[in-house]
Amino acid sequence: MKEMIAYCGLDCEKCDAYIATINDDQELREKTAKLWAELNNAPIFPEHINCQGCRVEGIKTVFCDSMCRIRQCALKKGVDTCGDCSGLENCPTVGAILEDNPSALKNLKE
Repeated sequence: MKEMIAYCGLDCEKCDAYIATINDDQELREKTAKLWAELNNAPIFPEHINCQGCRVEGIKTVFCDSMCRIRQCALKKGVDTCGDCSGLENCPTVGAILEDNPSALKNLKE
């Protein structure tokens, strides 16, 4: 599995925070912070939009680093991704991601 596939199966290389970080794109950071702040009704600022990927060493957004229940569960269970967990098919923690993103489930099964 590609190391840039997140624990939940999403492709980090397609995430605006990742793209803004690797390209040092301040305009994309600002746009992403504004959108995420609106979607989450939370104070998210451009300086929060830095991430090098969910499963790799390096900087992560605050959400991905310490608030993502999926990432915390996978780390606790010691699995590479949710695809390695026997409870994947009925998991309420990752279920919403997989329901809205069929490509994430495909990534986890590859």
